[in-house]
Amino acid sequence: MTQRLKTYYVQKIMPKLFEQFKYNNKHEVPKIEKIVINRGVGDASQNSKLIDASLKEIAVIAGQKGIITRSKKSIAGFKIREQMPVGVSVTLRGDKMYGFLDRLIHLALPRVRDFQGINPKSFDKNGNYSIGLEEQLMFPEIEYDKIDQIRGMDISIVTTAQNQEEGLALLKEFGLPFKS
Repeated sequence: MTQRLKTYYVQKIMPKLFEQFKYNNKHEVPKIEKIVINRGVGDASQNSKLIDASLKEIAVIAGQKGIITRSKKSIAGFKIREQMPVGVSVTLRGDKMYGFLDRLIHLALPRVRDFQGINPKSFDKNGNYSIGLEEQLMFPEIEYDKIDQIRGMDISIVTTAQNQEEGLALLKEFGLPFKS
Protein backbone atom coordinates (compact mmCIF):
# COMPACT_ATOMS: atom_id res chain seq x y z
CA MET A 1 0.00 0.00 0.00
CA THR A 2 1.51 3.31 -1.05
CA GLN A 3 1.29 6.14 1.42
CA ARG A 4 -1.00 9.10 0.85
CA LEU A 5 1.83 11.65 1.12
CA LYS A 6 3.99 9.75 -1.36
CA THR A 7 1.35 9.88 -4.09
CA TYR A 8 0.64 13.52 -3.20
CA TYR A 9 4.35 14.28 -3.62
CA VAL A 10 4.54 12.65 -7.05
CA GLN A 11 1.28 14.11 -8.39
CA LYS A 12 1.18 17.62 -6.89
CA ILE A 13 4.42 18.68 -5.16
CA MET A 14 6.95 17.58 -7.82
CA PRO A 15 5.31 19.50 -10.70
CA LYS A 16 4.84 22.60 -8.53
CA LEU A 17 8.49 22.68 -7.37
CA PHE A 18 9.65 21.88 -10.92
CA GLU A 19 7.92 25.04 -12.17
CA GLN A 20 8.83 27.20 -9.15
CA PHE A 21 12.60 26.58 -9.27
CA LYS A 22 12.81 25.96 -13.06
CA TYR A 23 14.73 22.68 -12.90
CA ASN A 24 16.08 21.06 -16.08
CA ASN A 25 15.41 17.49 -14.95
CA LYS A 26 12.77 15.87 -12.73
CA HIS A 27 15.54 14.26 -10.66
CA GLU A 28 16.70 17.71 -9.51
CA VAL A 29 13.44 18.27 -7.63
CA PRO A 30 14.12 17.92 -3.89
CA LYS A 31 12.60 15.00 -2.01
CA ILE A 32 12.65 13.66 1.51
CA GLU A 33 15.40 11.06 1.87
CA LYS A 34 14.89 9.89 5.45
CA ILE A 35 13.57 10.88 8.86
CA VAL A 36 15.72 10.24 11.94
CA ILE A 37 14.08 10.15 15.37
CA ASN A 38 16.56 10.46 18.23
CA ARG A 39 16.20 10.56 21.99
CA GLY A 40 19.00 11.06 24.46
CA VAL A 41 18.52 9.22 27.76
CA GLY A 42 21.14 10.65 30.08
CA ASP A 43 19.80 8.84 33.17
CA ALA A 44 20.40 5.49 31.49
CA SER A 45 23.85 5.22 33.06
CA GLN A 46 22.19 4.73 36.45
CA ASN A 47 19.04 2.87 35.35
CA SER A 48 19.15 0.51 32.36
CA LYS A 49 15.35 0.07 32.29
CA LEU A 50 14.99 3.60 30.95
CA ILE A 51 16.66 2.57 27.68
CA ASP A 52 14.23 -0.35 27.25
CA ALA A 53 11.22 1.89 27.93
CA SER A 54 12.49 4.52 25.46
CA LEU A 55 13.15 1.86 22.84
CA LYS A 56 9.58 0.59 23.15
CA GLU A 57 8.13 4.11 22.94
CA ILE A 58 10.17 5.02 19.88
CA ALA A 59 9.19 1.71 18.24
CA VAL A 60 5.49 2.43 18.86
CA ILE A 61 5.78 5.98 17.53
CA ALA A 62 7.88 5.14 14.48
CA GLY A 63 6.47 1.71 13.65
CA GLN A 64 10.00 0.33 13.44
CA LYS A 65 12.46 -0.97 16.01
CA GLY A 66 15.16 1.49 17.02
CA ILE A 67 18.79 1.02 18.00
CA ILE A 68 20.62 1.90 21.20
CA THR A 69 23.23 4.63 20.76
CA ARG A 70 26.33 4.30 22.90
CA SER A 71 28.90 6.79 24.16
CA LYS A 72 32.10 7.10 22.15
CA LYS A 73 34.35 8.09 25.03
CA SER A 74 34.37 8.33 28.80
CA ILE A 75 33.34 11.59 30.47
CA ALA A 76 33.94 11.57 34.22
CA GLY A 77 31.86 14.69 34.89
CA PHE A 78 28.73 13.00 33.50
CA LYS A 79 29.56 9.59 35.01
CA ILE A 80 29.71 8.04 31.54
CA ARG A 81 32.09 5.33 30.44
CA GLU A 82 32.95 4.32 26.92
CA GLN A 83 30.27 2.21 25.17
CA MET A 84 27.57 2.99 27.78
CA PRO A 85 24.03 3.34 26.40
CA VAL A 86 23.10 7.04 26.19
CA GLY A 87 20.08 7.11 23.87
CA VAL A 88 17.93 5.51 21.22
CA SER A 89 17.55 6.29 17.53
CA VAL A 90 15.53 5.08 14.56
CA THR A 91 15.91 5.91 10.85
CA LEU A 92 12.80 5.78 8.67
CA ARG A 93 12.84 5.50 4.89
CA GLY A 94 10.27 4.75 2.20
CA ASP A 95 6.63 4.09 3.12
CA LYS A 96 7.27 4.10 6.88
CA MET A 97 8.85 7.53 6.53
CA TYR A 98 5.85 8.94 4.67
CA GLY A 99 3.46 7.31 7.15
CA PHE A 100 5.28 8.86 10.11
CA LEU A 101 5.40 12.29 8.45
CA ASP A 102 1.66 12.09 7.78
CA ARG A 103 0.95 11.27 11.45
CA LEU A 104 3.34 14.01 12.62
CA ILE A 105 1.71 16.71 10.47
CA HIS A 106 -1.96 15.76 10.84
CA LEU A 107 -2.18 14.12 14.27
CA ALA A 108 0.75 14.91 16.57
CA LEU A 109 1.60 18.58 15.98
CA PRO A 110 -2.03 19.80 16.23
CA ARG A 111 -2.26 18.12 19.66
CA VAL A 112 0.51 20.30 21.13
CA ARG A 113 -0.88 22.75 23.68
CA ASP A 114 -0.77 26.41 22.55
CA PHE A 115 0.68 25.39 19.18
CA GLN A 116 1.70 28.41 17.08
CA GLY A 117 3.55 26.55 14.32
CA ILE A 118 7.08 25.26 13.96
CA ASN A 119 10.14 27.46 13.51
CA PRO A 120 11.01 28.02 9.82
CA LYS A 121 14.63 28.86 10.77
CA SER A 122 15.60 25.35 11.92
CA PHE A 123 17.12 24.41 8.55
CA ASP A 124 20.79 23.69 8.04
CA LYS A 125 22.60 25.03 4.96
CA ASN A 126 21.72 21.92 2.94
CA GLY A 127 17.94 22.15 3.40
CA ASN A 128 17.57 19.53 6.15
CA TYR A 129 15.08 20.35 8.92
CA SER A 130 15.31 19.51 12.63
CA ILE A 131 12.60 19.85 15.24
CA GLY A 132 12.75 19.17 18.96
CA LEU A 133 9.62 17.88 20.68
CA GLU A 134 9.25 18.31 24.43
CA GLU A 135 6.98 15.36 25.14
CA GLN A 136 5.94 12.06 23.60
CA LEU A 137 2.28 12.40 24.63
CA MET A 138 1.40 14.31 21.45
CA PHE A 139 1.45 11.03 19.53
CA PRO A 140 -1.90 9.22 19.82
CA GLU A 141 -0.12 5.82 20.01
CA ILE A 142 1.31 6.67 23.45
CA GLU A 143 -0.96 6.00 26.42
CA TYR A 144 -0.57 8.41 29.33
CA ASP A 145 -0.82 5.66 31.99
CA LYS A 146 1.94 3.53 30.43
CA ILE A 147 4.77 6.08 30.48
CA ASP A 148 7.12 6.45 33.44
CA GLN A 149 8.43 9.93 32.62
CA ILE A 150 7.76 12.64 30.04
CA ARG A 151 10.70 12.77 27.65
CA GLY A 152 11.28 14.68 24.46
CA MET A 153 12.85 13.67 21.17
CA ASP A 154 14.55 15.20 18.17
CA ILE A 155 13.25 14.63 14.66
CA SER A 156 15.49 15.36 11.66
CA ILE A 157 13.99 15.43 8.19
CA VAL A 158 16.80 14.86 5.67
CA THR A 159 16.07 16.16 2.17
CA THR A 160 17.93 16.27 -1.13
CA ALA A 161 17.42 20.06 -1.32
CA GLN A 162 20.48 22.12 -2.21
CA ASN A 163 19.69 25.06 0.10
CA GLN A 164 17.34 26.31 2.82
CA GLU A 165 14.90 27.91 0.37
CA GLU A 166 14.31 24.65 -1.51
CA GLY A 167 13.95 22.70 1.74
CA LEU A 168 11.41 25.17 3.11
CA ALA A 169 9.38 25.11 -0.11
CA LEU A 170 9.36 21.30 -0.10
CA LEU A 171 8.23 20.96 3.51
CA LYS A 172 5.63 23.73 3.14
CA GLU A 173 4.13 21.81 0.23
CA PHE A 174 3.93 18.68 2.38
CA GLY A 175 1.90 20.75 4.86
CA LEU A 176 4.25 21.28 7.79
CA PRO A 177 2.71 24.11 9.84
CA PHE A 178 5.42 26.77 9.85
CA LYS A 179 5.05 30.05 11.78
CA SER A 180 4.37 32.97 9.49
